Amino acid sequence: MSDRRYLTREGYQAIATEIDHLWHTERPDVVEQVTAAAELGDRSENAEYIYGKKRLRQIDSRLRYLRKKIDGVTVVDLADMPARADIVFGARVTVDVYEPGEEDPVERTWRLVDKDESDPKVGRISVQSPIGQALMGKREGDFFKVVLPRGPVEMEVTEVYYGADDGPG
Repeated sequence: MSDRRYLTREGYQAIATEIDHLWHTERPDVVEQVTAAAELGDRSENAEYIYGKKRLRQIDSRLRYLRKKIDGVTVVDLADMPARADIVFGARVTVDVYEPGEEDPVERTWRLVDKDESDPKVGRISVQSPIGQALMGKREGDFFKVVLPRGPVEMEVTEVYYGADDGPG
């Protein structure tokens, strides 16, 4: 997985939807506004024209960024992922987190996704994050230490699941 880039189908679709909206809806509207503003005459003091041109540059910049992001990416359909013992992109992983000074571990479950799909509040963490990187290649029963900004914590992998989000875990 080193050089390849991955996105879940949902993440890819969100980017494709944004590209479609920017290209087919927002950009044509702004082009129309700029054209109308340009017809009013002096462009050097025409705020609508200046703002419209600036907005077009922003839209075009965002389109370039999004297209580059999905160029050559491998789309992973979580529902179709085959089961495997080791942890890779797309796995849903349950771990026991052993915080320093705490007697009992705290159970956490995360889906490993790309950094742009990451949302820890809903259990989606980036494979590029310290925890995500530490989990890659681990298996059920593995203990490991990860250094977080708040300090080192120990974790134990208790379950690895591949498939849609409505499965075990």
